[in-house]
Amino acid sequence: QSQLVESGGGLVQPGGSLRLSCAASFSLDFYAVGWFRQAPGKEHEGVSCISDKGRDATYADFVKGRFTISRDNAKRTVYLQMNNLKPEDTGVYYCAADLTYYYCSGYNLDEMEYRGKGTLVTVSS
Repeated sequence: QSQLVESGGGLVQPGGSLRLSCAASFSLDFYAVGWFRQAPGKEHEGVSCISDKGRDATYADFVKGRFTISRDNAKRTVYLQMNNLKPEDTGVYYCAADLTYYYCSGYNLDEMEYRGKGTLVTVSS
């Protein structure tokens, strides 16, 4: 069964850092992978996306300069390094994968083929 599993979430103080991981049970060699988040009571929103070979990446304006997406296809894992976290970054973070960069870079979560169950990030003092 093909699946994505996120990890690395937790409680962190404002200004702190976390690194999220998205591990796949299948080869990611041809998949674009995106990170999305959903804050309590809000719709999900796109955070970042990386192309299948890692040559292209996009970031939502609210994380530019603070978050970095990367991938290691040999380990079937995509990472999201989150620095200078703010309380408004709190939410459940999901990763999703699709063969087309189009859906990923457009943060169209509903059109992406695979989606994990998420990991909770709480930024609070």
